Amino acid sequence: MKGVFITFEGGEGAGKSTVARRLAAALQTSGQEVVLTREPGGTQGAEAVRGLLLDPATQLTPLADTLLHFAARADHVARVINPALARGAVVICDRFYDSTMAYQGYGLGVDKAAIVKLIGLVGLIPDLTFVLEVSESTTKQRLASRGNAADRYELMGAEVMARIAAGFHEIALTEPARCVLVDANAAADAVFARVAALVAERLGL
Repeated sequence: MKGVFITFEGGEGAGKSTVARRLAAALQTSGQEVVLTREPGGTQGAEAVRGLLLDPATQLTPLADTLLHFAARADHVARVINPALARGAVVICDRFYDSTMAYQGYGLGVDKAAIVKLIGLVGLIPDLTFVLEVSESTTKQRLASRGNAADRYELMGAEVMARIAAGFHEIALTEPARCVLVDANAAADAVFARVAALVAERLGL
């Protein structure tokens, strides 16, 4: 029996990782096999690429940045996601190809048609994607509260971040059958309740 593939998308500080972990725990409690993973990452090679991509000292052209994301994604899908889906697991991924379209396509100006072709090469479409949206002020507050040094993407300027946010919004509106926009400015409990209800409604989980 084919499994279910759920992805969480959104800009910096949207709370994707938090709600993804809570959803995974809830589904595991209900008896589901759940694989919780992330992008870039998920395999040894992809995690190495992640380290390179997030390092503020790394200098890459936007196209090179895009291709590295897809190199990591190809390994992740082949080694982790597809095998889990084949055995009937629920796979929950913190970011997938929509992030590449939003960040590199909308944010950095990489040709969107080229990104669509790369998505086709990966050959996997999520069953349900949550696009978490937060205000600029919420983003700043949450990033500041982490107390960690900013990574390469968190250091992008306000104009780039605005284009990325607009990109995520447009992606969600373009694919309403797959994507759901979620107001993530709310408290974590409220955001999780909304997500859990939609997972039950749309996927029967």
